[in-house]
Amino acid sequence: MKSAFQTHAQGKLLITGEYFVLDGATALAVPVRFGQSLSVTEGDSIGKLSWQSLNPDGSVWFGAEFAWPDFLPTRASDENTAQTLTGILRACQRQNFSFFVENQSFRITTQNDFPREWGLGTSSTLIAALARWAMVDPYPVLFETLGGSGYDIACAYADGPILYRLEGQTPRIEPVRFAPEFSDQLYFVFLGKKQNSREGIARYRERVSQNPEIIEKISRLTQQFLAAKTLVELDSVLLEHELLVSETIGLPRAKDLYFKDFWGEVKSLGAWGGDFVLVTSERSEAETRGYFKRAGKEVFMGWGAMV
Repeated sequence: MKSAFQTHAQGKLLITGEYFVLDGATALAVPVRFGQSLSVTEGDSIGKLSWQSLNPDGSVWFGAEFAWPDFLPTRASDENTAQTLTGILRACQRQNFSFFVENQSFRITTQNDFPREWGLGTSSTLIAALARWAMVDPYPVLFETLGGSGYDIACAYADGPILYRLEGQTPRIEPVRFAPEFSDQLYFVFLGKKQNSREGIARYRERVSQNPEIIEKISRLTQQFLAAKTLVELDSVLLEHELLVSETIGLPRAKDLYFKDFWGEVKSLGAWGGDFVLVTSERSEAETRGYFKRAGKEVFMGWGAMV
């Protein structure tokens, strides 16, 4: 393995598709301007892998040390995080047996450039970056450990928006262009209600059996989102998408819960009920920002500032 290595993996947002991408729906996903860096240097204790994870301000939020050959933690500031990392490291090793051998020692430092509660992909960016260092395929690592569809892995090193779908466990990725004239009327608002993706997936599985008709509808709406020529057309697509997901998983829309009097559309992204929403507005950015600030939502940014 390389003794010195650096990389930066991009975070993600799932614009259309939600949970249905797990069952083969075509989803639109975008890499974002925020992500996670991973730096590897030689360590000073043979057979040891030292780990440190930093917040955007440089403060340490997790530290641990893992021992060859099974990546069992010999110390850890958080046991659950350490066990998750052990699983990810072992999944990398199953693909590449020369990844971290007995006479090696490494020091790994990771750092998000976004608050972890934003839900932009702390885990997916880590898996993508770590797999790049270990020279392994990140998708099996994800599927063997945290699960999910893999769209977030696809975004980690994508050059722009992508269409993503699964054929079995094989990812199909198609780069696409989305730069409509009205993109400056699209915004992202952070709800501040962090959602657990695995819990969201479990709820989806409890309520929904594979339904080819719904999968086809979601895929069609993804294409219509890309094809929208006006904000009015896009709003129509977003509303239909929101109502379909709401009815299917049995949860109310974010707009109905928090922003009933908002003049534009509000679309949940990813696990419903938290993290970011996509909002549309035909009014000025200042007036739109003001509405959400009065609603207590301080994190507000335009499409171009995020994507």
